[in-house]
Amino acid sequence: MSADEVNQRAQTVEAYRLWWQHDAHWYQGVASRFGQQAANEINAEALRKVAVHVGQRVGRRSGPLPDSGDNGKDLEELRRRYDECGDRMFPRELRNASTEVEDQGDREGKGEGLIVLTLRRNFAITMVRMAGSLEGYRCPCTDIHAGWSEGLGVTLTENRAETCLRDGDKACRLLMRVATPVAPVTPLAPASSPTTEG
Repeated sequence: MSADEVNQRAQTVEAYRLWWQHDAHWYQGVASRFGQQAANEINAEALRKVAVHVGQRVGRRSGPLPDSGDNGKDLEELRRRYDECGDRMFPRELRNASTEVEDQGDREGKGEGLIVLTLRRNFAITMVRMAGSLEGYRCPCTDIHAGWSEGLGVTLTENRAETCLRDGDKACRLLMRVATPVAPVTPLAPASSPTTEG
């Protein structure tokens, strides 16, 4: 990588940081004028809309979700797509996260699979803390995952945080239980029947 490319990347990361700082101060301004609950709701709503868009872009780029009949393989592809959504929405320099498939569902390829996202560093939490708004802040992580899932065309049967950096835990552990098979089942068109005139 040339010096110009390194400098450009550093400037891009700085721009991300400034926008996150702006976002944290925006959140603080909404919270002080309209209350913390309104700030949390508006923040989650806005992030979910962005997440749906990101999921749709990743879905278009990656093609239809697989339906190979092998839950492990299909869930691994979905896990990869969740990682891509995260990388598109949050640069690696500002977060430390990974996903893994922890449960593939039952042997018949039906049921639910479990994908776990572990977030060890979240720059948004740092910015909200620096803006003095961490007290009462509600993380929008589950809203983001719901948006990614909607954009990717995936049905979540569970979407919750088991642990959270905001609460002082060492990492966020976010559980996304996915209905399997992963690929949405397209209903068959009704068989056409000859019309009878009488």
